[in-house]
Amino acid sequence: MQPVGAVVPLRVDIAEKIFRSAQGVSVTALKDLSFEVRQGEFACLLGPSGCGKTTTLRILLGLDKQFSGSFQLPEGGSNRIAAVFQEPTLLPWRTVEQNVRLALPKSLRTKDLDGLFDILGLAGMRSLYPAELSLGLARRAALARAFATEPAVLFLDEPFVSLDGRTAERLRHLLLTVWSERPTTALMVTHNLSEALMLSDRIIVLAPRPAHVLGLFDVPLPRQYRSPQVMSDLLRSFHQKFPGVT
Repeated sequence: MQPVGAVVPLRVDIAEKIFRSAQGVSVTALKDLSFEVRQGEFACLLGPSGCGKTTTLRILLGLDKQFSGSFQLPEGGSNRIAAVFQEPTLLPWRTVEQNVRLALPKSLRTKDLDGLFDILGLAGMRSLYPAELSLGLARRAALARAFATEPAVLFLDEPFVSLDGRTAERLRHLLLTVWSERPTTALMVTHNLSEALMLSDRIIVLAPRPAHVLGLFDVPLPRQYRSPQVMSDLLRSFHQKFPGVT
């Protein structure tokens, strides 16, 4: 039982998730998948493509209810959930600012967004429409929309996939900047080990399908000290603990 007044973490305990293919074949995507993300922690769910990472996020977002097991979302504060997907999913007939404000509850619809837009480099683009944005800028708008809601938990599904390396690296730094100023419990899906080591406090390493936790890798070093040499050392330590995982 959770003690009175204690902070409730993100807790996942999925016993099984089975898909049925078009040919009627049962495919087990998740099996005995259990982990926690502590309050205010940035965690990465790392695993090979197709192992069930996105399926896990869909369950946590309530988009897939056909599974056995349970999960518990963080409680307290806004109790709001925000998500950033691989595609920005912006409404094409709304401006950047309108897209962000539409995601807000009525009580926050008139909030000052200047600081958030400044951090993400969108201050001069608030009146632009999605068709006028590069993919990198559209991803920034999606991040702004998520953080503007002041969520209790933030889910990210490979938000920098398909970007060129330089743009992806810039957006990772922007994500860390805005998250540091507006810390929230975050769980990000990735199959990029270097990205996970740069961003996270803890990496939850998943096995190939059916996904289950192989183990945890903590990254306690403050992010400002994760220099190229330190990153190289972290990669070496990770591979020592998880040989064969890339």
